[in-house]
Amino acid sequence: MWWKIAVVSCLLIGASQITETAENDSKVVCYYDSRAFVREGLGKVTLADIEPGLGQCTHLVIGFASINEQKRVVSLNPLRDLDHGNRLYREATFLRSKFPKLKVLLGIGYDVSGDPEKWLQMLETSTARIAFINSAYDLIKTYAFDGIDLAFEFPKIKVKKQRGSVGSFFYSIKKAVGAAGKPVDAKFEEHREEFTSLIRELKNSFRHDGYLLSFTLNPNVNSSLYLDVPQIINNIDWVNIAAFDVQTPLRNKEEADYAAPLYKPSERNPELNIDFQVTDLLARGVPTSKIVVGIPTFARAWKIEDGATSTGVPPLKADGPTDEGIESKQEGLFSYKEVCGMLTNPQNKDLKGERGPVRKVGDPSKRFTPYGFRLPDKDGKFGLWMAYEDPDSAGNKAAYVRGKNLGGVSIMDLTYDDFRGTCTGDKFPILKSAKYRLM
Repeated sequence: MWWKIAVVSCLLIGASQITETAENDSKVVCYYDSRAFVREGLGKVTLADIEPGLGQCTHLVIGFASINEQKRVVSLNPLRDLDHGNRLYREATFLRSKFPKLKVLLGIGYDVSGDPEKWLQMLETSTARIAFINSAYDLIKTYAFDGIDLAFEFPKIKVKKQRGSVGSFFYSIKKAVGAAGKPVDAKFEEHREEFTSLIRELKNSFRHDGYLLSFTLNPNVNSSLYLDVPQIINNIDWVNIAAFDVQTPLRNKEEADYAAPLYKPSERNPELNIDFQVTDLLARGVPTSKIVVGIPTFARAWKIEDGATSTGVPPLKADGPTDEGIESKQEGLFSYKEVCGMLTNPQNKDLKGERGPVRKVGDPSKRFTPYGFRLPDKDGKFGLWMAYEDPDSAGNKAAYVRGKNLGGVSIMDLTYDDFRGTCTGDKFPILKSAKYRLM
């Protein structure tokens, strides 16, 4: 019998090692938007501010660079980022001296240019692609980055009116026969081939130095138009799904709705949720280990007036974005810390007007996210509706990632998490919850 016990012991040890390896292989990709460095007041977030959270991260992406008219990769703020200024790039890669296992990447793209046409033009000639590749290589070599995260600016799908199931069925037929409107990119087939060439050429230029190349799929981009998965996947270290902002008050001013649902809410576009995107990429041949799911740390918020209900159940009529947050400095966007302060609490429960409490509606189904709302007053003012992520919903998404054996999660980004611990005294609650549920 001793040999049976030994075999069982070996199997248990092996299983333990496999589990530990799987946990260690799970990525926690943390983003730092360097625009936070120049925000004023409480909105200013430095690398020193996020440093206490970096022990939870496997990778840090410093964002975001873009391309100029010559199609070269450039810093959007040289005085902030480069050596002749505040040396943010240099300080970011120096963080590896404190966190030796941390990989630091340069983020390129992610909706900072607002001009997808410029990016598509870069694809269309080998000269422009070479300029992009050489300038990207020069930046990561000069500042000792471990690679790049490329959030290529493909055109986004058009905003569509929410339809019931019957309307959705007939719309899908119209779409199939080409009667539902012009495509966002008439040359998408050419651009798909050119993007494949760009990825291959980028990876070839990085291979000698062992630089990483990840690709971020931006929100509201139809990846089936542009990603030839069999041709590119071996040249990409992982695909990061920016799985949020499917609805925003800037994208759709008239309708407030979930911004980052895990599954499809009733009678919505079936493609605008995390589960669809993950399932689609898996079906097209992306390995489970190469799919990373993005988790936001912020709320998207709309003004609401007439038509709001006492439950706040979305979608509901809206009137554009709320005023900018004190910390976020962006219309229709609040950091998680700001959200915490707005939800009903002993300090605000008796306040009125724009400082009145926002009622939280949780997500017991674990399919969407929580939301909060404040009904308009008798004059139709101060109404607000927001979709947001909290530690529980972030943990649910990490549990989904673990259940499907995906490659990990990304936290987008650290500057909007509660890095000061203002809400409950716990710093980086969204990051920590996601990391814990991933284990």
